[in-house]
Amino acid sequence: MQTNEVPTSRVRQTVNDLVLTEMFLVQATIESATAIGDGLSELGKRISQNEDSPGSPWDSISSVLQHTADQALEPYTTRFKYLRQLIDSEI
Repeated sequence: MQTNEVPTSRVRQTVNDLVLTEMFLVQATIESATAIGDGLSELGKRISQNEDSPGSPWDSISSVLQHTADQALEPYTTRFKYLRQLIDSEI
């Protein structure tokens, strides 16, 4: 009977880890989508401002795109770091 409890415990732990991972993924996706939406809004503002001004708009547009990419990626890296810490603390 004891041999059946060990795999059940492993299965339960694996399912718990999977659920936790999916929750982190959903949270990160929501935050990332928000960052992308904010970035698109800022990009629209910069493009409309640059239509009125002479010169190259590419520098400001490039900085907005880079900032948006950084903000969209950050939630995933943070959640992955949290997940690794949790898994390491359980070992």
